[in-house]
Amino acid sequence: MTAKPEPDDTLDPEDWEAFRALAHDMLDDAVDYLELIRKRPVWRAMPEKTRQRFRSALPEEPSDFASVYDDFARYVAPYALGNAHPGFMGWVHGGGTPVGMVAEMLAAALNSNLGGRDHAGIAVERQIVRWARQIFEFPESANGVFVTGTSMANLLAVLVARTWALGPASRMKGLGEKGAHLRAYTSRAAHGCISRALDFAGLGSDCLRLIETHTNDRLDVAALRRAVAEDRDDGLTPFLVVGSAGTVDVGAIDDLESIASFCHKEGLWFHVDGAFGALAKLSGELAPRLSGIEAADSIAFDFHKWAQVPYDAGFLLVRDASQHLDAFASPAAYLRREARGLAAGSPWPCDLGPDLSRGFRALKTWFTLKTYGTKRIGRMIERSCAVARHLEARIQAESSLELLAPAQLNIVCYRYRADNPDEFNAALAVAIQESGIAAPSTTVIDGNLAIRAAIFNHRTREQDVDALIDTTLALAADRETYALSA
Repeated sequence: MTAKPEPDDTLDPEDWEAFRALAHDMLDDAVDYLELIRKRPVWRAMPEKTRQRFRSALPEEPSDFASVYDDFARYVAPYALGNAHPGFMGWVHGGGTPVGMVAEMLAAALNSNLGGRDHAGIAVERQIVRWARQIFEFPESANGVFVTGTSMANLLAVLVARTWALGPASRMKGLGEKGAHLRAYTSRAAHGCISRALDFAGLGSDCLRLIETHTNDRLDVAALRRAVAEDRDDGLTPFLVVGSAGTVDVGAIDDLESIASFCHKEGLWFHVDGAFGALAKLSGELAPRLSGIEAADSIAFDFHKWAQVPYDAGFLLVRDASQHLDAFASPAAYLRREARGLAAGSPWPCDLGPDLSRGFRALKTWFTLKTYGTKRIGRMIERSCAVARHLEARIQAESSLELLAPAQLNIVCYRYRADNPDEFNAALAVAIQESGIAAPSTTVIDGNLAIRAAIFNHRTREQDVDALIDTTLALAADRETYALSA
């Protein structure tokens, strides 16, 4: 008969029933948090006394699980980022769902490593790959992989394009003189992670040429043609064009169809940074704006934004699986593959990116897509754009407010008219955040500081953007109380 283990022999509970009871209470509290989210402030500044609690020494001795949870409830949950709240509009963050929350718990219970091997987790991720192909009308030759987010997906796309341009041997021999001549292109409105991706890929950020934009912040395709021709005349090697499906400042979608046609004619890799906007493909109303995305060589996007999957769930889709494998597959002996057994099922996700240890991101995505269906998610995306148009109309109806960029999708940029508008609106945005009613951010539009409202949370309704505008006007009128400079 096996002896009962002493407490130090295992990290499992000594009393499973007591653990179960507390775990049920924690789940109830988590459900309450989401159900009653509107009764809480969007965001609260953390008091210095609370911050000090997170500077304590490394715990060498055990603590009671219930007391640790009490610390969480008192000092972590009240000071969360707030993107689950319908008043959170500052950054491009999804709101998550109760379904996704529970799926994340189930994934933690299985504790599967999705780097590889032959198990159900890999099958779930591969099903998401198949669904992504369907969403973007990609061929069966396409492959994909979950990553932390679109910044990482864009980096992986650059690495795939780099290997495609220089050949697989470049992974062993380095970039060489040929690599030094490579050039990439994107618009001035593109996300800064594109420049960082070229930096991290060893090509250098100077390898990226920023192309001017024209109407509604879209890449000027004529300017792109001229830039590529100029660089070729100078002995350089254009290899990559990155189009944007939803720019971070105003939500602009480049003319993807024209860019795709140009890239295929010129023999360039066409990548789309679709961090949030790519999933507009799920909307019958918005999908036509993405015409041309189906012709991309690769697409980066986040399920944790408009699809509302809990963080994190970024994704890279590559049209040609063989090119994807060329960039990352490893022959290491400890990754030996077999035809049968646990080491079967090659190629594995670790052949499609740098991570050998990978969490089960696919499960919460699988639950989300199966539970809600793409049509319902598409309608939710349309709804967020309608809320943005309502916000735009509210701004235009107020003489003291100025609309700085039209709502192309779900992002609206405005400011309060003031003598020193940049300084005034920067302080005003902070005052709105500190009010706990809404949480916008700021950006710069045509040299002017703007208050930026990004409508991504499926919970956000017209009443929430009305509250944003009402709060903007009230705080701006009360300049002395909120230390706003006129």
